[in-house]
Amino acid sequence: MTNKSKPVRPRRRSHGALPYLLSLPALLVCVGIIGPFLAAVYYSFYRYRLNMPAITRWIWFDNYTSLFTDTEFWNTVYVSVLYTVLTVGIELLLGLLIAILLQKPTRFNNFASILLLLPLMTAPAIAALMWKLMTNPSFGVLSYLVQLLGVQDFKWASAPSTAMFTVVLVDVWVYTPFIMVLLLAGLRSLPKQPFEAAALDGVPRHFVFFKITLPMLMPYMITATLFRLLDAIQQFDIIYAMTQGGNNLLVFQVSAYIQRITYTNLGKSSAILVILWAITYALSFLFIKQWLRLRERAHGTA
Repeated sequence: MTNKSKPVRPRRRSHGALPYLLSLPALLVCVGIIGPFLAAVYYSFYRYRLNMPAITRWIWFDNYTSLFTDTEFWNTVYVSVLYTVLTVGIELLLGLLIAILLQKPTRFNNFASILLLLPLMTAPAIAALMWKLMTNPSFGVLSYLVQLLGVQDFKWASAPSTAMFTVVLVDVWVYTPFIMVLLLAGLRSLPKQPFEAAALDGVPRHFVFFKITLPMLMPYMITATLFRLLDAIQQFDIIYAMTQGGNNLLVFQVSAYIQRITYTNLGKSSAILVILWAITYALSFLFIKQWLRLRERAHGTA
């Protein structure tokens, strides 16, 4: 008589609290974001000046109406939009150009892509201070090079006429590698069959680029543009480190900072930040909607 041993079933490990522990960091980040956001919304309905606590009271939407009727606020909107369009547009073009040049995965291209990442590893405030030293009219190397080209007494960030050019230049130097990396990854992940078929048929290169490469690369371009748009319209450290909010460069974050620190107007500062949040939310909604539409079209479901 034989004893048949029962098959040993593997024990199922009880996950228990593991999913909750793994999601705990994300929950803490959400709490850290939602808390200050709700506080900003709350204080935006108050007349709240830290140096005059006696006048603190609930004023509903007065902070917003005073902003919308203030020419300085609309100048802030204009400067923020101009800065965002210039930086993101230039960085997208340069990033695409560099990614195309480095598309072939050779040793030199891989090494060059690593070198080009060095500005991205520099903190934006530190990069701004470096550029501030290089553009110093007394001993800056860039000021010396500009003088060799025949341009005398170029003001860089110290004059309203050249301040926007200077901060855009710093931003482009810091963040172009970010877009370059995303687009380079996208180019190297594209399927090779359409390009091989186009080469066999003798299709011109410009036709291949505009009709095959760009449409297939568009989801990566939208992703890179969205990240840079959200960051550029909230830019603070580069602009403040270069100009301290002067020379007509009061973007949203710098304007809110000056209202809070210089004028101790917490209510108006909070209203500016809430408006900035609404703009970034609208941009995110539009870009994500377009990205989802492109993804559905790529999968043949649109």
